[in-house]
Formats: sequence, structure tokens, C-alpha cells
Amino acid sequence: MIVSVVILALVTVQRIGELVIARRNTARLLAAGGIERGAENYPLMVALHAVWLAGLWWFAWDWPANPAWLAVYLALEGLRLWVLASLGPRWTTRIIVVPGEALVRKGPYRFLPHPNYVVVAGEIAVLPLVFGLTAYALVFSVLNAAMLWVRIRAEDAALREARQPAL
Repeated sequence: MIVSVVILALVTVQRIGELVIARRNTARLLAAGGIERGAENYPLMVALHAVWLAGLWWFAWDWPANPAWLAVYLALEGLRLWVLASLGPRWTTRIIVVPGEALVRKGPYRFLPHPNYVVVAGEIAVLPLVFGLTAYALVFSVLNAAMLWVRIRAEDAALREARQPAL
């Protein structure tokens, strides 16, 4: 039980910390002339992640942790740090583009167009599996896939628009 509470507490603190960083980076990007896209979908994404984490607290707080799945989750967290380090002050939970800025092409962005979303999809699936919640992992993976389908389309459109020369 104590292990599950520690894991969930660490994930909760991490997510709150990321929201603080994202808010700071969002303000900086907007001040630099950044434009937000997909804002209408943002509350739904936040709700999905909040319900996912709250549900894990509800269902898994006293379940034993599977060490193999926990190792996979920790590997995903290493990838998350790589993504955050690669984007630096451009990382945010919102879709913000600053017209004229070049796309990030370092770190995992050399290999994938949306590595952050790959990591998030992995986290959504794997953390419930740490606690043996297979159906939970499946349900939230499907919901997250639907959200990512909308979000990636909005982000790709925003990036294309930002690269267009002004007329």
C-alpha cells in the first residue's frame, strides 16, 4: 500500500509542477507574440488527465505495484525529461506558436514529430498497468487517443500557419 501511495503522490506532484512550468512558459510565449490554437479543447484535455489521476487514486492507492510495469513507467519519465529539456521554455501544455520561430529539431524531435504525445499516451496506459488495472488503462488510452487526434490536428495546423509568410 505505501508504495502505491508514494508512486501516486510523486506523479501528482510532478503533474502539478508541470502545470506551474507550463503556465510560466505560456505567459512568456504569449508575451513574445505567441498565438494559442485549440484553446477550446484544452479544458477537456485537462479534465481527462485530472479524472485519470483521480481515478488512479481511487482505485489503486492500496494495490501492489508491478515492478516490471513500474520500470516501463520510469523509462517513460526519462523520455519525458528529454522532451522537456529539448523544448526548454517552449514547452507548455497548450498549443502556442510564435510566428517565425523555427521548429525544434533536437532531442526526440529529430525522430518523431510529437514525442511528448507518445510519452503521454504511454503514461496513460502504463501507470494503471503498474497497479494491474488493465481495463482502466484501455478505457483511458482510447479516450486519450481521441483527444490526441483532435489536438495533433490542431497543433499541426497551427505550426503550418505559423510557417506561412505574412501577406
